[in-house]
Amino acid sequence: MPVATVTIRVATADDAALILRFIRELAIYEKAESSVQTDEAGIRASLFGADAKAHALICEAGGEAIGYAVYFYNYSTWLGRNGIYLEDLYVSPQQRGSGAGKALLQHIARIAVAEGCGRFEWSVLDWNEPAIRFYEAAGAKPQSEWTVYRMEGDALREFAAG
Repeated sequence: MPVATVTIRVATADDAALILRFIRELAIYEKAESSVQTDEAGIRASLFGADAKAHALICEAGGEAIGYAVYFYNYSTWLGRNGIYLEDLYVSPQQRGSGAGKALLQHIARIAVAEGCGRFEWSVLDWNEPAIRFYEAAGAKPQSEWTVYRMEGDALREFAAG
């Protein structure tokens, strides 16, 4: 289902409410709505504050925002180069299959190439078959030998405190 020409722009602080809406929609899709703990002020501060470490893009078609992406830079000691980690890639359900997701992914890939990054990587839930097919069709390969570990909340604070 083709849409009007897709455009991608750098998000601004004025997009904080829109990004939060997309984050909530993504969380619902990922069956984790209650995990969203931020608010508009948190998005504004973390993505657009003076010490922001992440970057956001807005995807539009026909003058309407239809998706977003959030990414940040990581580092590979083995490559001795930065990489880009894609935190979120989301396209509204009615726009999926239109090429908007591919446009967002390619936009970030172009940033990675232009900035000499050695890798572009992300995580996908193991049950999310549509996303897995999409990423594999783009040429991405799963890294099955790695397991993601996470420390957060009380466990993080307790460990940090010693």
